[in-house]
Amino acid sequence: MAQGTVQVTHSGTSRWRRRTGEYASLAAALQAAADGDVLTIAPGTYRENLVVQRPVTLRGPEGAPGSVRIAPPDGVPLTVRASAVVQDLLVEGQDAAAPALLVEEGTPELTDIRVVTRSAAGIEVRGGARPTVRRCTVDNPAGIGIAVVDGGGGVFEECEIVSAGQSGVSVRGGGHPRLERCRVHHTSGAGLAATGENSALEAVGCEIYEVRGSGVQITGRATAHLTDCDVHRTTGDGVTLDTDAVLTLADCRIHDIPENAVDLRSRSVLTLTRTTVRQFGRNGLSVWDPGTRVDANQCEIFDSTGDYPAVWVSDGATAVLDSCRVHDVPDALFVLDRGSRADVVDSDLTQVRNTAVSVSDGATAQLDDCRIRDAATGAWFRDHGSGGTLANCALDGVQTGVIVTKGADPTLERCTVESPAEAGFYVSAGGRGSFLDCRVTGSAGYGFHVIDGCRTTLRKCRTERCARGGYEFADGGPDTGSGSGPVVEDCTSDESGGLSRGALPVETAVQTADRSPGLLGAIPARRAAEPEAPAAPEVPAQPARTSKAVLGELDALVGLDSVKREVRALTDMIEVGRRRQEAGLKAASVKRHLVFTGSPGTGKTTVARLYGEILASLGVLEKGHLVEVSRVDLVGEHIGSTAIRTQEAFDRARGGVLFIDEAYALSPEDSGRDFGKEAIDTLVKLMEDHRDAVVVIVAGYTAEMERFLSVNPGVASRFSRTITFRDYGAGELLRIVEQQAEEHEYRLAEGTGEALLTYFDGIPKGPAFGNGRTARQTFEAMVERHAGRVAQLPEPSTDDLTLLYGEDLPESS
Repeated sequence: MAQGTVQVTHSGTSRWRRRTGEYASLAAALQAAADGDVLTIAPGTYRENLVVQRPVTLRGPEGAPGSVRIAPPDGVPLTVRASAVVQDLLVEGQDAAAPALLVEEGTPELTDIRVVTRSAAGIEVRGGARPTVRRCTVDNPAGIGIAVVDGGGGVFEECEIVSAGQSGVSVRGGGHPRLERCRVHHTSGAGLAATGENSALEAVGCEIYEVRGSGVQITGRATAHLTDCDVHRTTGDGVTLDTDAVLTLADCRIHDIPENAVDLRSRSVLTLTRTTVRQFGRNGLSVWDPGTRVDANQCEIFDSTGDYPAVWVSDGATAVLDSCRVHDVPDALFVLDRGSRADVVDSDLTQVRNTAVSVSDGATAQLDDCRIRDAATGAWFRDHGSGGTLANCALDGVQTGVIVTKGADPTLERCTVESPAEAGFYVSAGGRGSFLDCRVTGSAGYGFHVIDGCRTTLRKCRTERCARGGYEFADGGPDTGSGSGPVVEDCTSDESGGLSRGALPVETAVQTADRSPGLLGAIPARRAAEPEAPAAPEVPAQPARTSKAVLGELDALVGLDSVKREVRALTDMIEVGRRRQEAGLKAASVKRHLVFTGSPGTGKTTVARLYGEILASLGVLEKGHLVEVSRVDLVGEHIGSTAIRTQEAFDRARGGVLFIDEAYALSPEDSGRDFGKEAIDTLVKLMEDHRDAVVVIVAGYTAEMERFLSVNPGVASRFSRTITFRDYGAGELLRIVEQQAEEHEYRLAEGTGEALLTYFDGIPKGPAFGNGRTARQTFEAMVERHAGRVAQLPEPSTDDLTLLYGEDLPESS
């Protein structure tokens, strides 16, 4: 039978029983069609649930995209069970329990389809289906964008998820799609998510951004491979791996992440090649747990926006950095806990504000042929059991090259320290260490400074041009009794000509070098989930800020007047109660747990952090650190695991604040067999059993939090008050932009402020409105447009380079 063309009209009355002609419904046309037929659909709205079971072509009219609308009242609007071609359709679904477009069998081609829905999934591929999906868009603010499940696969080319109420792309049950040049953004779950054994995800040339959660989340033995992808502007971690997940990132870019750029745990394995990680608020790489491993080759990690180490390795994990660059960060590499290990080869650690390499709690670090420049401390081996090897490493522009304290015992071979401000190598407080063929040149202090009678070994070492002396041994030197002091063999200095054991000049009254903050200052802060690393005993810890200083920072925040009053009133109550107790009087009991309600971007997390610091300054909390979690951190996948996760989160917050964002997600309206209730029950008991150890703050949208508290009276009774964070007004948003401009050395030209007010007044203030984040993004957009304008000027003036005009504002959407 020859191939025919089946024309379908929306209101036609023809019911001819032949293949070529006009049919009253799409179902009738599909029933009449034979293999290879082309069904051209007339413009209109079709309230049918279509099922394509033959290899036909189903398309809208040429030149009229979106004119054919498939929109039944319920069920699946379009199901494909054959190797058909479907193109130029608008598919709309309303069934929360069903996908809008379901592909169940065959190798169909889906092209230029727009899915606008509030369904469980925009597009779902399952079973043996292997579709090719090109230039399709999914707008599904109620569910998943694209779901590939139960062994499904296929290729998605140049597709876009413009919104998703859950994950943008979700792979589970052995699904294995490939994404090429796709964009996933404005999702309320992970941008890309894969979970479960045999589940796999491959993405090439894709962009994931504006995600409320993790950009990429691989869990439960799933695997993924991303090449030439961008992950940026998330609210959670950039990339998350958990429970035997395996991920490869090649030539990718991860940036503008407020939390960890990459976080992996529970035996997960990550391989990074030629990937850049920048502008992250916590760790660039965060590696936890025995069996967890990251291998980075030719990668760059830089431009931290927070106060945390760029690379964090703890709890028995392993990290390997080969030919990498880490720079412009507070601390470069922290390795903690027995069994944890970092191997760094041919890498550069530069522009480090505090410590380039810190090894503590029994961990091990191996550095070969590395360069450490412009750091306060090059490497610090902190305590007993901590060690490793530095071989052929060069340290330059540091205050102190290497510090060894509290029984740590590293080996350093053929290392050089150029022009340290205080000392090349410093050993104290029972530190040990072996130094073989090491050299210090141009020190403003000592070359080797060993105090406290430390049992350090120096062999074939050399010092040159050290201002205070090449070698200083205080409180015990090489000529002291056996078993005490350093062992020195074949060491030389340009001051003494030749030095050997027993021949080193030791002054009659040894002067111990002054301890400047750069030499043994406060240890850089570790992430909130861990106790702080022990500081050297001879140097006091950095004092905490006073409550007055922290309240001053709170007052400096834009807007939030009612919030500031509430926090100050609560602080006054606690302070007066403490003073009454000191005076022997009864103090009113003040419940410290709080509920924060309001829209995103209104400063809830910032205020929670300051609140914890205030309580620590008043002696109410031991540390005052903030541990931020959400449903995914507390709720497990099987019975019993939720209680364990909740307990672990509570323990990490001990002595500080546990901040639960979007807490209402623990108690969904249609909970069914949901494990969120287990998390709530565990949390309530922990709050009762350890009422003085942790302050809990639950946060979320106002209406949802009111529902959450109303359905969980046990939770509601634990909280003293609710603090509402109102949306910023246009004037407050303007002030945030002005602060950003001042911080980055820009100025608003005359009239720009008024233009910004008009712009902010016109932005829709719906659930997706970002408040402070919107203001910051507006400033960033203005800077980009300013750069595009000024770059065209042959010789821009200072005003040209700094002034922002109304024309630099982004176009209103």
